[in-house]
Amino acid sequence: MSTKTAIIYCRISSLKQASDGDGLNSQEHRCRQYAAQKGYEVEAVFPDSITGGGDYLKRPGMVALLSYLDAQTEKDYVVIFDDLKRFARDTAAHIALRKELSSRGASVESLNFKFEESPEGKFIETIIAAQGQLEREQNSRQVVQKMKARVEKGFWVFSAPIGMKYVPAKSGGKVLIRDEPLASICAEALEGFASNRFASQTEVLRWLEAQPEFPKDKPNGTIRPQTVVRFLGKEVYAGLVSSKAWGVTLREGQHEGLISVASYERIQRKLKEGVYAPTRVDTHEDFALRGAVKCGCCGYHLTGGWCKGKKKKYPYYFCVNRDCEQKSKTISRDKLEGEFADLLGQLQPAPSLAKVATAMLSDCWNQRLKRAEEVAEGFRLEAEACEKQISELVDRIVDATNPRVIGAYEDKIAEAEKRKLVLLEKAAQTAKPSIPLESLIEHALKYVSAPKTLWESGVLELRRLVLKLTFSSHLSYTKTGGIKHPEPTAPFKLFNHIKQIGEDIMTPHPEFALAEGMVPRGRIELPTSSLPMMRSTTELPRPFVLPGISLH
Repeated sequence: MSTKTAIIYCRISSLKQASDGDGLNSQEHRCRQYAAQKGYEVEAVFPDSITGGGDYLKRPGMVALLSYLDAQTEKDYVVIFDDLKRFARDTAAHIALRKELSSRGASVESLNFKFEESPEGKFIETIIAAQGQLEREQNSRQVVQKMKARVEKGFWVFSAPIGMKYVPAKSGGKVLIRDEPLASICAEALEGFASNRFASQTEVLRWLEAQPEFPKDKPNGTIRPQTVVRFLGKEVYAGLVSSKAWGVTLREGQHEGLISVASYERIQRKLKEGVYAPTRVDTHEDFALRGAVKCGCCGYHLTGGWCKGKKKKYPYYFCVNRDCEQKSKTISRDKLEGEFADLLGQLQPAPSLAKVATAMLSDCWNQRLKRAEEVAEGFRLEAEACEKQISELVDRIVDATNPRVIGAYEDKIAEAEKRKLVLLEKAAQTAKPSIPLESLIEHALKYVSAPKTLWESGVLELRRLVLKLTFSSHLSYTKTGGIKHPEPTAPFKLFNHIKQIGEDIMTPHPEFALAEGMVPRGRIELPTSSLPMMRSTTELPRPFVLPGISLH
């Protein structure tokens, strides 16, 4: 009597079971003991560490086993497995897999079940396979129900996003926390897009690619554009959770977000409105003003390039609009960028104005702090109104029967919940800050007082920063008129306003100029006298006093 040849098949449901336990080895050991008792010779072992659901062809080990049987057609094998649940946990898949093995001349044996080809044996086998499917589906349902309940309580239950990680929570389960340094990188990218520091998704992508710690998802060390889209759309970064698949609306999470809800809303608004201002692929430090200066004749952006001379190449800016009368008429790079540097020099305020600006900002800051609590109370009252609206909508849903009406109410509830979260966040943010004003505006004052210095550094990133922070609109240039003065940003407007006030005060008004030979009143009647002051002449005018400014 010839010895039968056996193949062992082992399976666990997840890689975690393989790393935390000894399931595969235990199954193989038991199957080898069974084969030795039966007198079988074990020829191969095929393990699997995934469930594959109801499709056995998703299991690499089972696919390899079937391919092995196809290559060994001259032998009749016995396929041994530990338990019927390890074979398949889906009735249809169980029957189909039995047919696949039978068509290859292989029989099956289990340590915990005896296969019989009688009608009764097939019936029992089908019942046990159906029982395995029932258990699998019940387990899946329980897992989903528990995960849904966690989301409803504000816990994130999905894979931890980049920049965050799971730690055990005091109340049980796990909760997200910041994962540095990735958390700070993600926060800077998100806030940068929300505040228009990054004008487009492309700029966010390039900035993230420049961060060594941020994981790259392409073999060449770059990031896919779709990765940035998903990154910007994650509500978990704002401390929020939701699940459309489980019908859980957006709500406040149990974890601390990397950005505020208001910043998240600005990001989603930009994505929805389609504000995509792509950064030029050919942006180069040789032509820092490319894309920032428009032709004064047609409004097209000037481009830049090197023109070949007799002995060397020369850098020029020029317009490429076919219908423009200035088309292809070059502008020397040194000339255009020199005029731009002069413009920055004109905007650069005197050092003494910084002190005046700081004092003015301090007064405004103190006034704002006085109103902060009033504004916060207004936000809280509005949030309470949103909560009242949500309660009313919930009552209406209970009475509604039309699915479309119920869906409309649910959408309104979701919007009201989101609005309430934004209002509560704004109320919290209006509290008195822990950082003094001087520290907050220190870096801004340093920049405003030296934009020309940053431009002349020659660093492309600093030059692009100067363009973004100095002007609120594009520059315009003509060969005859030069650079048209664009609208500066708010800080430079403030300094210009302070400078203008100072010039107005120092310049005497012609209407109030003293006549030649007359003596000012203060030289005759002392201003500190308690007696009624008499004028030395009726021709002397009253002193000119600016509104809001005391002469004493």
